[in-house]
Amino acid sequence: MATLILVLGDQLTETLPAIADAVKSEDTILMAEVREEATYVKHHKKKIAFLFSAMRHFAKALKNKSFNVRYVEYLDSDNKGDLLAQVKHEISENDYDAVKVTIPGEYRLLKSMEQWENVLGLPVTLCDDNRFLSTPQEFSDWAEGKKQLRMEFFYREMRRKHNVLMDGKNPIGGKWNYDAQNRESMPENHKVPKHTTFSTDDITSDVIELVKREFADHFGDLNDFHFAVTREHALSVLNTFIEERLPNFGQYQDAMVEGKPWLYHSHIAFYLNCGLLTPKEAIQAAEHAYHAGQVPLNSAEGFIRQILGWREYVRGFYWHFMPNLKTDNYFNNSRALPSFFWDAQTNMNCMRQCIKETQQNAYAHHIQRLMVIGNFSLLTELSPDEVQAWYLLVYADAYEWVELPNVAGMILYSDGGNLASKPYVASGSYINKMSNYCKNCGYQVSKKTGPKACPFNYLYWHFIDKHREKLSNNHRMAMIYKTYGRMKEENIEAMKQDATIFLTKLSKNEEV
Repeated sequence: MATLILVLGDQLTETLPAIADAVKSEDTILMAEVREEATYVKHHKKKIAFLFSAMRHFAKALKNKSFNVRYVEYLDSDNKGDLLAQVKHEISENDYDAVKVTIPGEYRLLKSMEQWENVLGLPVTLCDDNRFLSTPQEFSDWAEGKKQLRMEFFYREMRRKHNVLMDGKNPIGGKWNYDAQNRESMPENHKVPKHTTFSTDDITSDVIELVKREFADHFGDLNDFHFAVTREHALSVLNTFIEERLPNFGQYQDAMVEGKPWLYHSHIAFYLNCGLLTPKEAIQAAEHAYHAGQVPLNSAEGFIRQILGWREYVRGFYWHFMPNLKTDNYFNNSRALPSFFWDAQTNMNCMRQCIKETQQNAYAHHIQRLMVIGNFSLLTELSPDEVQAWYLLVYADAYEWVELPNVAGMILYSDGGNLASKPYVASGSYINKMSNYCKNCGYQVSKKTGPKACPFNYLYWHFIDKHREKLSNNHRMAMIYKTYGRMKEENIEAMKQDATIFLTKLSKNEEV
């Protein structure tokens, strides 16, 4: 009984049941560089190059292990342009009895696949994705009956279930969360270990040339491509991080430094989210380093929380709240994305740095994404649809299951608080505290109003004023509204006026 096994570009893991259970003498693994998936948003050039190269290397590794692999490159004459059409074509050309595919990470695609059996006239098995440490059903069971779905409590359940950093029934060190120790700014002239890079081989070089020709109008730079594209190299990235950067990761994970995009972060989300690494091995590596005395508890716990807590949580959250999560718009925001989101031409140095680094690297760390670009997006009332599409296409680790909860729930609060307990907005003082961006800015972070004032300052209070009805009863906003209530009316009016001027310029796509 021959089975056609479809493997998607973010399923590059040999231990997936759909692959591991393949009968090498009978079954065929199908992989395709699908035009529809590469272009439905104009993904960053480096993102496409990374995934196509990783897919080609993965297919080669499978062939070397005697799997029968049918690989369809982007320019192949029989590339049908979308997944279903490609599967239909393969079935028409060969004699298959069934189709297997691992459940995808996108609601749109899953709903399509659920109809494939009727369309294809063959049994279609949707296999569970065993790379995650919880299931969507487990998340929904946990969420049932709860008024607030706070990640911290889900994380504790995951720690208990998987016995990670535990001392019996209690967390090692007596605390579940050491985030309070993980918010230091980077000292001036601090030397950070170099991030791991790799030279391009012939496969990657061919892909880069393809991307240059076929995706020239897509966002982002293609120069200096140095991502890992094999499992061996991805493991090297993880191991080097554990040895060289994890010891200081916790302390400086929220810091931002001009001209230093990589800092102490792991940079493994690229590889976790496409399947070259598994979350379990990343967690075990960090836990082992802690027990061996190589890293402090706050660093190990902070790193593990991002994977075992946040990553698992947002995946469950995505499936629990789809499809409404994609269209929620709690604040009814609709302003178009400014042009400087594409070219980084703005006088705001923090935005310029974060967007420029995104353009160059298809990467920015979580505070740049949340508290600079995301903070600005919410304060300036940008359209959730446009912001979601931007985040999905510009980052090489972005897939809808992880991007959408982070953007809709965490960044834009467009779901009305199902994910975040409050909107993540801040004035310029936060950015000044956590970075050195303000030193080279066209605005002055110390000024609250006037043409030279940092826009984040007056936009923040404009947001607080505008959404009093929706937010003033939020217990986490109580102190902010008390401060607001003590402000002089003339100061409030001055900030509202400056915000109106700025937002008008933004709507007209004038320089800000």
